[in-house]
Amino acid sequence: MSQKNHEGKKSARERLQEERARERARARRGRQAIVAGAVVVVLAVAGGIAVWASSSSEKPAANDNEVAVPKKASDGARPAVPVGAAGAPSTLTVWEDFRCPACRQFETGFRPVIHELEDSGRLKSEYHLVTIIDGNAGGQGSRNAANAALCAQDAGKFRAYHDVLYTHQPPEPQDKFADKQYLLQLAGKVKGLVTPAFTKCVNDGRYNRFVEKSNDSFAGSGYRGTPTVLLNGKDLSKEKGGQFSPADLKKMVLDAGKAKQPGKKSAPPQGQQSAAPHTGASPQGRHPGRSAAPPADLNGGSAAPRAGLNGGSAAPRAGLNGGSAVPHP
Repeated sequence: MSQKNHEGKKSARERLQEERARERARARRGRQAIVAGAVVVVLAVAGGIAVWASSSSEKPAANDNEVAVPKKASDGARPAVPVGAAGAPSTLTVWEDFRCPACRQFETGFRPVIHELEDSGRLKSEYHLVTIIDGNAGGQGSRNAANAALCAQDAGKFRAYHDVLYTHQPPEPQDKFADKQYLLQLAGKVKGLVTPAFTKCVNDGRYNRFVEKSNDSFAGSGYRGTPTVLLNGKDLSKEKGGQFSPADLKKMVLDAGKAKQPGKKSAPPQGQQSAAPHTGASPQGRHPGRSAAPPADLNGGSAAPRAGLNGGSAAPRAGLNGGSAVPHP
């Protein structure tokens, strides 16, 4: 056999091997996509279409005794981190993702009033951390940021660090929160938070399973976007047609607690000061997947001067409904 024929056959064999390798890779990706079990829901947001996907965890569900639980956090079916006086007459339940732009809008708009009500003993908040955007857009920023926030909970500084993360949230396509060194750098903005114990907790991903369990709980909750915000069990995105403002939240909380004593006051968590009374800026919305302009509401989309909890863009005020979408909520 001539050397030329030999090389030709060898080249043919190599091409065949490469093609088979590509076919195996395609089949493997297909199996992974099926195993991931992504659920895609189409939402109508302010006359438009938003796609929300929530992927199941890549890891098999663990037994409760395999899940590390942060100090004072609640485990069980719906893991959560409490903020505020335990005996407060009203409870705000918040489901959110640290990479979600609409969650940042909500936090920016509602934070002053929430802090004021928490610090006065009128409101306690329960934060449920989810990883929708990691599942839809790829990456680990939602999970790593949530784990770091839970590490801060061990140090009694969850609220302060939670606020720092939203204040420094990177653009959605940039998974900067996946960088644990960046998370540690941001922790330096909270007095006394960066310690050897905190650093080890962040680097080890100590509460990753707690975060995964919380995300699994969200996937089975029936809620379809972030932020999902409830006051005393009532979905605020359905209040006032989603045109819900910080002033409305304050009124509802004060009205609900008229005949009740506030919870026992405690000093604001170390590393942060009590918020001054809310000046009126409206929240920003439930994550429709895109950052919004000025404040948004609890509805999700970007909005003009004021936005709400519902999500679509709105004229003067928007609501709590728009939440994460395209490709998340």
